[in-house]
Amino acid sequence: MNLLEVSDVRKQEGEEEVLKGVSFTQQAFQKVAIVGESGSGKSTLLKIIGGLTQSDGGEVRFEDVKVKGPLERLLPGQPGIAYLSQHYELRNHYRMEEILSYANTLTDEDAERLYKICRIDHLMKRKNDQLSGGEKQRVALARLLTTAPRMLILDEPYSNLDPILKHTLKAVIREISEDLNITCLLVSHDPLDTLSWADHLIVMKEGRIVQQADPHTIYNKPVSEYVAALFGSYNMISPDQANDFSQVEGLTINGKNMFIRPERFRIVESGQHSITGKINDISFLGSSYELQVALASGVITVKTDHNGFEKGAPVYLALSAADVWYA
Repeated sequence: MNLLEVSDVRKQEGEEEVLKGVSFTQQAFQKVAIVGESGSGKSTLLKIIGGLTQSDGGEVRFEDVKVKGPLERLLPGQPGIAYLSQHYELRNHYRMEEILSYANTLTDEDAERLYKICRIDHLMKRKNDQLSGGEKQRVALARLLTTAPRMLILDEPYSNLDPILKHTLKAVIREISEDLNITCLLVSHDPLDTLSWADHLIVMKEGRIVQQADPHTIYNKPVSEYVAALFGSYNMISPDQANDFSQVEGLTINGKNMFIRPERFRIVESGQHSITGKINDISFLGSSYELQVALASGVITVKTDHNGFEKGAPVYLALSAADVWYA
């Protein structure tokens, strides 16, 4: 049985239809992330799932019970679902141990375990004005989890965090889902944050789901240029440029645009099936190098771990037909 079922959910805000019949399911302990451009309806969908916003159509069921919106329930919010918004607030002039003790349903042992997972066990005696933004967020998260929810919804949890704090929060969220056995559903403004975490990705555009699959499929076989662009750089090869790739064994030239991730190219010695180009520019990215390679019909981007290239030098590229998708 699915833990969560979202069926044909719709939402109108003024003249705009924010959600246009969204449907998906989530199983218990499955990590699901929703991504998409700003204004695609991600956060509105989360609030409807959490019982905090009223839908205008469709249905959400959690543990086979209908999720009621604010117009159907005296106190908004679905029992068993915890929702961490982008605008978490903590009461001023209280120590963290006081804030966390309110509505705590956990044993002392389980609460201590939770505080360690959230990396806040050393903050118990501090007050709100003594915490950083990342610490406040983790305290707010722990406060929600003291109610022992079965599902945790996170709305843009990584926004406005520097790389160090983001890395810490990613570890916290991973341990919450894996060690505490809480099912997590999150939205992220940066889709790349979700690739290593999610079991299942849902991509939204203009209030609709345009693709949903495992992260490997979404990254390597996106259904459109929009989906491809969300998850990193790519090369689009028009039908007019396709002749540059005629040497690739097994490649289909079908009159459609071809898409290739930069890291899919391999730099090789000159050979029968290699693509010949000239290096126009080189950028150092830390763990890799990015080459701008001129072919007969245009410039492509190639990523490689190898050093020692020079501008103006010839370069030979190999490519597998399986690394190309069409749209």
